[in-house]
Amino acid sequence: MPNNNFDTLIIGSGLAGFTLALHLAQHKKICIVTKLSANSGASSWAQGGIAAALSDNDSPSQHVQDTLIAGAGLCDKEITQYITENAANAIHWLIDQGVIFTSDKTSETGYHLTKEGGHSIRRIIHSGDATGKAVQQALIQKIQTHPNILVLEHHIAIDLITSDKLSDYAHTQHKRCFGAYVLDKKQDKVLTFTAQNTVLATGGASKVYLYTTNPDTATGDGIAMGWRAGCRIANMEFIQFHPTCLYHPHAKSFLISEAVRGEGGLLKLPNGDRFMQGHDQRAELAPRDIVARAIDFEMKKRGLDCVYLDISHKPADFLKEHFPTIYARCLELGIDITREPIPVVPAAHYTCGGVVTDKHGKTDLDNLYAIGETAHTGLHGANRLASNSLLECLVLAQAAGIDIANQPMNGLPKLPDWDESRVTDADEEIVIAHNWDELRRFMWNYVGIVRTTKRLQRAQHRIALLREEIDEYYTNFRVTSDLLELRNLVDSADLIVRCAMLRHESRGLHYSKDYPDTLPVAQNTILQREI
Repeated sequence: MPNNNFDTLIIGSGLAGFTLALHLAQHKKICIVTKLSANSGASSWAQGGIAAALSDNDSPSQHVQDTLIAGAGLCDKEITQYITENAANAIHWLIDQGVIFTSDKTSETGYHLTKEGGHSIRRIIHSGDATGKAVQQALIQKIQTHPNILVLEHHIAIDLITSDKLSDYAHTQHKRCFGAYVLDKKQDKVLTFTAQNTVLATGGASKVYLYTTNPDTATGDGIAMGWRAGCRIANMEFIQFHPTCLYHPHAKSFLISEAVRGEGGLLKLPNGDRFMQGHDQRAELAPRDIVARAIDFEMKKRGLDCVYLDISHKPADFLKEHFPTIYARCLELGIDITREPIPVVPAAHYTCGGVVTDKHGKTDLDNLYAIGETAHTGLHGANRLASNSLLECLVLAQAAGIDIANQPMNGLPKLPDWDESRVTDADEEIVIAHNWDELRRFMWNYVGIVRTTKRLQRAQHRIALLREEIDEYYTNFRVTSDLLELRNLVDSADLIVRCAMLRHESRGLHYSKDYPDTLPVAQNTILQREI
């Protein structure tokens, strides 16, 4: 590259980032930086599908109602209406990009629509049981061949460059983002990127927990960078634990899709008894927070390592057609889902909170946007409705694209280079691995599905100790990818705990034994950093 100056810098290569890039690329020079390969993010792992009112007996208003019920009083109704009303157009845009969804010739839509927990109707359009992969593969082909889009793999953003760090802009009324410092992992060199607009699209922070359905990249990078830059952060206490992650020593975070329960899968104890009817009248089709807590309760009450999800009563051909990825993966591990139940446990799955934005993806900083799981738009409230996440990525990325396209082009200052004059190479990198493991274990034990004030205080104390060690390490040694991810994880963990300690009630995904009741008025938890 002759220089690192772009119209739009997109940090992250999931569905949100790709969608934005394709909407802007006709008129803008785009750079996408991603810390592994272009298809390594959580979007590719999404199995179930995308929620949208596509059939004649459905409507955006019904979709809104289901979302509001799942969100337990904290959804922003205006945002929810905006996203659901634009859902069908987003799906048609994907089809135009070459995404092939599972067909159904008997349906008036021409596509097979499935039903998931919390939905009152079949409205999930999908591509088998690997929707995220199908979508990402189609978009990657467009991205990689577009002359105005540069994708830099194995590059991890360190921090945003904002006006308060530049002497000529330090006293301006509105704080502005000018770009970011980015570590080229292969060259082991920190680069300075300048951009008219910068976009955080790095996904969520579920890797802060020991057990998660997310890839290793989900370390809360965008949330942490936004927080350090001065953005407000909201509702980080609402971490969605997916009820059904495959329980097997060699499975490594393999998700058993919500659609398995939507198509008739039953949750059972080791003796074959069902238990969900005793927790909610919707049984297996209750929202994820209720199902996850029910499984957690049964496991702790009975001393179980897992429970079982049984769909073997369905025809084998049906299962192989609708769940080919799950069928194949389970079979590799010696589990034939057509004949036997699947061992499952809850695992951290989705970050409902994040960087506060408006419906255009704009943050508190001028020229800085956040989209996808990194952002808090108000759609998910206290509990995300199944298959609303990819939808949010699509609709809000398109909205951000329109807003960015209409932004005036301003002059950009020369940004200072990264200063490594006072650091050395790390002497003991085992410290990073040890701290990473410690953080994820105590977050799982103390800040998991069921919480208490005492557990949260213990977690907060340990986070403070880890932060001291990490800050010292960061100050004295050259940055590495592992160190940057650990730093972001600690910031994300701190935000989760701080939000959880401020919520003196149980609502949605946040359940506290000390505050089991739900308050009559629902309020967001918003953190503002003092700089």
